[in-house]
Amino acid sequence: MPGPKEAQKQRAAGDPSDAAVLPRVSPPERRAAWRAWFDKLRPSHAPIAYKLAFVIALLISAGMGLLGSIIIGNQARLLRGQIDGFGRTVVRQMAESAKEPLLANDTLGLEMLATNLSNGPNVLGTTIFSNNGKVLAHAGVTPFTPGAPFAGRIAGYLDATPHEFDWRWAGTRNGVDAVSFLSPVRFKGVVAGYVLISFSREAMTQALNESVRAIVAATLFMILIGVVLSYLIGRRLSRPIINLMDAGRALGQGRLDFRFQERRHDEIGYLMDSFNKMAAGLIQKAQVESVFRRYVPPSVATAVLSDLEQVKLGGKSVQASVVFADIVGFTALSERMSPDEVAGMLNEFYSYTSRAAEVYGGTVDKYIGDCAMLIFGIPEDDTNHGFRALCCALLLERLMERLTGSRSARGLPPIRLRIGVNTGPMLAGNIGTRDRMQYTVVGDAVNLASRLCSVAEPGTTVIGHEMLDQPEVRQRVRVREHRAIHLRGISRPVRTYRVVDVAHRYRRAMDRRIDSLIGEELEAGI
Repeated sequence: MPGPKEAQKQRAAGDPSDAAVLPRVSPPERRAAWRAWFDKLRPSHAPIAYKLAFVIALLISAGMGLLGSIIIGNQARLLRGQIDGFGRTVVRQMAESAKEPLLANDTLGLEMLATNLSNGPNVLGTTIFSNNGKVLAHAGVTPFTPGAPFAGRIAGYLDATPHEFDWRWAGTRNGVDAVSFLSPVRFKGVVAGYVLISFSREAMTQALNESVRAIVAATLFMILIGVVLSYLIGRRLSRPIINLMDAGRALGQGRLDFRFQERRHDEIGYLMDSFNKMAAGLIQKAQVESVFRRYVPPSVATAVLSDLEQVKLGGKSVQASVVFADIVGFTALSERMSPDEVAGMLNEFYSYTSRAAEVYGGTVDKYIGDCAMLIFGIPEDDTNHGFRALCCALLLERLMERLTGSRSARGLPPIRLRIGVNTGPMLAGNIGTRDRMQYTVVGDAVNLASRLCSVAEPGTTVIGHEMLDQPEVRQRVRVREHRAIHLRGISRPVRTYRVVDVAHRYRRAMDRRIDSLIGEELEAGI
């Protein structure tokens, strides 16, 4: 994958006319391109075992490198000290041996002395000079040999003091790496001449190279052992972390029953125990939320759980619709039925009521004995709440008529309802005390709906004039005038209407929903 610079080079090598079209890349854009390129190369996930192995390998390499440099430095100083001590000793002995031949001007003796010394181990060459720098005897290679690094410079070193110097010369076949020692030859305080001996440093270099190779081999071996051990340790240490990742993934998928069975007596074990407790707490929270949603409308439960700090007493004025559905003759029915049969009848009524409200976007506000109170248009806004409430009431009325046959077949009395529906302004919110409150609606419109329910004939739905005046209601329903009722605090009677039916297309949709509800309940019963 070419980097940003390669891409620019490729563009530059293309059509020359592109230079007039392509904009110049600014330094910030170039840095951003490089950063994006490196981000693509960088792996998205690196296991902790690999990271640990890499870090330990770096530490071992750094440690062994530092230790090796110290060892090699000490060994180099030690070997150099040995060479220097040996060279000084040998050059002093050579100076003592050269006194008599120098004083006697015995050139042959000097040649023999130089030749014999140059044949010694690690000795590259020897030279004997007169006190004025003339070469009296010579054998092997020295730094003053013609072509050598110090050739022609002997006069600068004939100052009656010893000298030591390192030198290298590539003029020979194998090259020369040497150290030379120059010492004066004294006789009764007079300098009679000088002796020079050169030693090869090849043995010292070889010893240092062998030490470096040994340290490098030991470092590589230690790195290999360290990487393997750190990888194994990292795998062992990361296994519980991987398990924690799997556990977090399981919680994200909704599997709240995931638990760690392993017991550890360390920080990882404490983390596992904390995770188990957290998972148990999440299950308990989910159970509480599930139960809570059964006691209050789902929309109210969602609003409360999403912002618990906003749960407080109070409400707001809204335009909504209310449905009251009451079982006709419940008191007489309950006297002829066992408690279990009464509970079964109420649960069946409540179940159908809840499903009917859900079909038309309403919620069950509360169950009051044998009466159900449904609200539409809150807590979620719905501009068509009046007609939806009326459809829900008619669906309940016709649903109970359809169920009469099946209940009679089971030897159960039919359920007949009287239903009152009204719309208008009302107060919606949390009503009660700080210790115990309930989300509900109150107001004259709610009271009128309850009154309309009480005056409805069995198996009918009654609405008020305000409901019929709603545009979305008047054009979609057929009604008959019922009768006028008197309400406390109102001098004029209130006209009421019995709902006969809805428009044909809404009736067909309602029938399909009734069939669906009955089918679902039958399947649940089976």
